[in-house]
Amino acid sequence: MEDAADAEVERLFRDFEGDQKKSQVLLVVGTQGSGKTNLMNYYTDQFRDYYQDDERYYIIRYYPDPEPTFDAVIRRTFQYLDVEHFARMGVALREAESGMRNEAKEIARGHEVRKVLNSLERASGEGTEELTDCSRLAMEWFTGMRLLRAHRDRLGVSFRLDTKESQMQALRDVLYVSERLDLFRGIFLLMDELEKQDYSLAPTPALRFLLAIRALMDAMPRCLFLMLAMTPAARDRYFAMLPALAGRLQEEVTLGLIQDGSAAVELASFYLEHARGRALGETGSRRLRPQGKGTPFLDFEGEGERVFEELRRQSERRGIDGVLPRDFLHRLHEEWSRRTQPETASKT
Repeated sequence: MEDAADAEVERLFRDFEGDQKKSQVLLVVGTQGSGKTNLMNYYTDQFRDYYQDDERYYIIRYYPDPEPTFDAVIRRTFQYLDVEHFARMGVALREAESGMRNEAKEIARGHEVRKVLNSLERASGEGTEELTDCSRLAMEWFTGMRLLRAHRDRLGVSFRLDTKESQMQALRDVLYVSERLDLFRGIFLLMDELEKQDYSLAPTPALRFLLAIRALMDAMPRCLFLMLAMTPAARDRYFAMLPALAGRLQEEVTLGLIQDGSAAVELASFYLEHARGRALGETGSRRLRPQGKGTPFLDFEGEGERVFEELRRQSERRGIDGVLPRDFLHRLHEEWSRRTQPETASKT
């Protein structure tokens, strides 16, 4: 159900699709139950559908829990690239002209990363089994695993990637080298429920997480489409903790509350039509009907507005201007359950 947030996402997406692939960052703000997660899920599906025939784009949906550290974000990104991506890098390096090959490797700022690239290139000429083994070891090293003799002997590396800075730099190197080899075009990272970083962590780890997000923006001026979702209270706390982050999150959309009965009815009707469409798609000819025999479905025009007015008055008593979409839909579901399951409702 389109609203102002969709127009902003589309505008940033069109800018991202330009020749320069300029990175875009959008902050989605809304209270619990305002629809942030629905919005993030929707665009995750939209991006995946849009790029389903292009393996050079990666769409990553990330929740902070249960591992609320930025190391997990970097590790998840490498895992999305997977072992096959490193194998493709080795083949592309070996098959590239010498000038192109050297240019691609020079993009990598890290000396240890260049060693890994050289190892992947050599392994690609030694056979499939050797390349797979080398790519697996590369994945282990890039994801920060403990440095073993196999990594030293096969990759030529001497140090473990054990800091956020080194991991971030390695991620940047891999992505931009891959871009030069035409194996990578963009990454979409959608991070939800970031307010949990503040509640679940002490101030210092939370600040480190925010610093890492800022570092990711700085490290990737191209090819990154980042969507962050949080509550207004979390946004205010985070901006106070790290004012420099506020300057990088200037593109912002706010998901508001329902303000009138007609908008509430429109929302409920949209959800019903969406459910009907899914049911028809799954069964071909099935029609949605109430479960009780002869029980009429809710009159959205009358019952929907009545339910909305009840919730609006409750919100006013709490000093809130409007009704949460989640609360309204939940109450409608309760009303529908009572109508369609009268025996169960009477027992309860």
